[in-house]
Amino acid sequence: MGTATKSAEAGTTLFYDSHAQDYSESTIGLDVRELREPFLKELRPGSHILDAGCGSGRDSKAFLDRGYRVTAIDASPGLARLASAYTGLQCEVLAFQEMQFREEFDGVWACASLLHVPLRDIDNVMTRFVRALKPGGVFYISLKEGQGERIAEDGRFFNYYSLDSFRKLLARCPALREASFWTTPEIRSLKHREPWLNFLLLKTTET
Repeated sequence: MGTATKSAEAGTTLFYDSHAQDYSESTIGLDVRELREPFLKELRPGSHILDAGCGSGRDSKAFLDRGYRVTAIDASPGLARLASAYTGLQCEVLAFQEMQFREEFDGVWACASLLHVPLRDIDNVMTRFVRALKPGGVFYISLKEGQGERIAEDGRFFNYYSLDSFRKLLARCPALREASFWTTPEIRSLKHREPWLNFLLLKTTET
């Protein structure tokens, strides 16, 4: 499983690099204000946000336009390059498994990105995100509803969750408290219609 999963992760990065322009164009105009607003309501003006898996840079630019400070990262060099051009930020090429941030961010935005993290890595990655957040910080996560890990026809790796399975993961992250949960329909793909699970989490002052 380890070798297969590593290969799948490489396939995911390869997909986004090979299709960076098309992917960026197909997602940059999506209206996700209803996802951003609950997150931003928890933040003070000028707060520092980590856009974790920034993709096209759509959300980073929206945050910048609202006056927030933004650090943007993505594992795909191709997407990071396009996001940099779109936002004017220097978007860093960085995998979640390599993050070393320490209480730098008031908010972490992980929109449709944690679903590419294998189950064997997810606890480690969540620990890194908790460390990246300041006490009292807010963490938004969206995931595809489903079960298990799979490789899509296009080569991308996906890790699916149910409400129950993700809450079991959260139980292993005592520094995080679930503030709200809601579901949203798929708005981009006509072929894959699984709903999205949306979580807004708060980091307690004690870790």
